[in-house]
Amino acid sequence: MNSIEQCPISNGSLDALVIAPHPDDAELGMGGTIAKLIAKGWNVGVLDLTTGEPTPHGSLEIREKETKIATESLGLKWRWNLGMRNRYLEATIENRQALAEVFRITRPRWLFAPYWEDAHPDHVAATQMIEAARFWSKLSKTDMAGEPFHPARIFYYYCIHLKLVPQPAFIIDITDQWESKLASVSAYQSQFITGKESISPSFLERMKSESEFWGKAIGVRYGEPFASREPIGLSMMDNLI
Repeated sequence: MNSIEQCPISNGSLDALVIAPHPDDAELGMGGTIAKLIAKGWNVGVLDLTTGEPTPHGSLEIREKETKIATESLGLKWRWNLGMRNRYLEATIENRQALAEVFRITRPRWLFAPYWEDAHPDHVAATQMIEAARFWSKLSKTDMAGEPFHPARIFYYYCIHLKLVPQPAFIIDITDQWESKLASVSAYQSQFITGKESISPSFLERMKSESEFWGKAIGVRYGEPFASREPIGLSMMDNLI
């Protein structure tokens, strides 16, 4: 696992931190929203918990290059990998503390986690770990790095391996950010293109159809859905579509 001392400190507190079990999950689930928040001036970070390897057509070197391209496509300035073990991800006390320390150091106001129901054990474990670390990050009288901090909100993006139809709490219009999302996902050639050339419709075609479905639900071209366990408060109705 990568040492917390190596974790890059953001220039001021992060506005939002997207936690992904593997490189590519953040891009698939909310790449458009990441690009949109950055365009609005938000300081957004992505924390990958594992390298995502091994995979059939990938390697550590390939995945690192792909992640770099995807990061640049979204305009991300802050990204880190905790180096936890792919395929064996567990919500252990050790992993919870490592994640809580990142929260205490980067101090994001909002957290984004994978949707809590999934067939992929890494995704389920990641969300359990994130929710527990959110609580732990505010603890005092502890040897954890950083000062006590509690992220104000946690939302859940959909990057799931179950054939279910989500009932999201809200959908973000990513029409203007669609090309950035497409570029970020396309960067992961080893995961979504190599060895899958004969599949029809292709992975990217299916992703486009799904984004169009969610866009149609709110009267726009492309959308990304999100869930929330907690009530969502509004001070005004001005920004509703």
